[in-house]
Amino acid sequence: MGSSRRTFVAGAAAAAGGAMALGATPATAAAARSTAAAKAQESVAVLGGGVAGLTAAHELAERGFAVTVYERRALGGKARSMDVPKSAKGGRRPLPAEHGFRFIPGIYHNLPDTMRRIPFPGNANGVHDNLVAPREMMFARTGREDLRMPIPWPGHQPADLTLDDIRRALTGLLETAANLPAHESAYFVNRALVFLTSCDERRDNTWERTPWWEFTRAARMSQDYQRILAIGVTRNIVATKAEEASTRTVGTLGEAFVLNALGRGADGPPDRILNAPTNEAWIDPWVDHLRGLGVGFRIGWTVREMKYADGKISAAMIEDPDGVRRTVTAGHYVCALPVEHARPTWNAAMRAADPQLARCDRLRTDWMTGIQFYLTERTPILHGHLNCVDSPWSLTAIAQAQHWPDRDFPADYGDGTAADCLSVDISEWDKPGVLYGKTAKQCTREEVAREVWAQLKAALNDTGRTVLRDSALHSWFLDPGVDGIGTPDPRNEDELLIHPVGTFHNRPSAATKIPNFFLAGDYVSVDIDLATMEGANASARAAVNALLDHVGSTAPRCTVTPLFRPPEIEFLKRHDRTRYRLGLRNALDVG
Repeated sequence: MGSSRRTFVAGAAAAAGGAMALGATPATAAAARSTAAAKAQESVAVLGGGVAGLTAAHELAERGFAVTVYERRALGGKARSMDVPKSAKGGRRPLPAEHGFRFIPGIYHNLPDTMRRIPFPGNANGVHDNLVAPREMMFARTGREDLRMPIPWPGHQPADLTLDDIRRALTGLLETAANLPAHESAYFVNRALVFLTSCDERRDNTWERTPWWEFTRAARMSQDYQRILAIGVTRNIVATKAEEASTRTVGTLGEAFVLNALGRGADGPPDRILNAPTNEAWIDPWVDHLRGLGVGFRIGWTVREMKYADGKISAAMIEDPDGVRRTVTAGHYVCALPVEHARPTWNAAMRAADPQLARCDRLRTDWMTGIQFYLTERTPILHGHLNCVDSPWSLTAIAQAQHWPDRDFPADYGDGTAADCLSVDISEWDKPGVLYGKTAKQCTREEVAREVWAQLKAALNDTGRTVLRDSALHSWFLDPGVDGIGTPDPRNEDELLIHPVGTFHNRPSAATKIPNFFLAGDYVSVDIDLATMEGANASARAAVNALLDHVGSTAPRCTVTPLFRPPEIEFLKRHDRTRYRLGLRNALDVG
């Protein structure tokens, strides 16, 4: 089976059997069996090699466990970057592509801690020093001046401005303000304060069961209110529909970002990205470090079924790259697969043993997928992310080459003529577009590319300035996880967990009632109630802590840092807890 001796019980058992075969005494054979049992107890099979799986492997290996990671496709999962096939010429690297652009805000604490512990040549703080902070962001309006905003942060150097930039910024601000009635702005601020001062019980129950659309009264408000404050946040950041998104989830995210912008409890600026393609800046150094810690990797191995017997997991059935099913055994199993891929591997007996596994069947996923446009010139959009709030497909994007200072894009990548990579996330796949009148799922791959390009131009080329030119379009690349679009059977291998009302109560804990089986992934219940790399990282830390508790290890537990809670608001939450228990609404809630 080609498995590492550090992983499987079979290897340890063979050592005990070999001792007897060589004429060992019963006492030494018993000692060998005891050693074999100890090795088996220390072996862990990590199923899935995304952020959750690599984090679990990292923490376990540092604590002396023998770890093997099984990954069906490529290490890094949805966070990885990938090569555009057949794009490299003249000794250059292939054009870099990705499932979606990286976004590592300052509200994250656990993932940055891991990044600081991944060595990188020349960096005192490991790959964490490969994070750079965009200086601005933009709401790109279709048919109106865009709203371009600096991101304040100590040490940030604002982007250079021209008189035309200033004119456009003021125009965009005034146009948005003019179209957003004062009473609507005041009402939204009130709703934000209501959530901010709500106790945990009200958040976990009342607000978890209240859609964001209802909480913000979006149905009664103007189109600008709906596009920016209701739909904009939920579709572009949380990747779910405002009409059904949990207020608890959206509100928690919004609160964290506001506090981050105010510099409270933050690991860094509100917006951070990597200074090179993801694998170069982060994933490859991480894998190299884990190999140095003794972690084994099996790439192309697909988990098919967990075997359950005598109250525990007895084995994992995993299909190797040749399509042969193998029985893999270990002392412990960390399931770090995305929830939609994990559920089919859990049988009825496992669901009966732990009902929270059955509740995972209620968790929902949706499409949020990236497409990259390679351009023969640098795009003069802005130094940061843009949100096309009026686009039917809820597009967000960033021009990446400007943020990769040590990469000469034409010289390093592709055929030498591509000068930039405009990375775009498509958050809405079920609404008609502007070019073909079809949903993204109904379009072919080529139609998706043309439609996204048309929506980008509608948002960016609409106020007298041509930002995107057809003649500058070199090529495009759509995430290969998307398949069958334009047919009656569209499929997506990399869906994203979404958060309709009630989701919080169906998220499982990292520890299960199956003693040697643990869960890690962005669907696992952690403090950040959102499908994020931070959630994946925090859940893996929780899974490792649960494993350490189970075996009675004396190793230090992983630190799991929660979202920041401003202490000056806690007394208002305590007051609200009293009102909640009395059946009263929040004191600031005007209804």
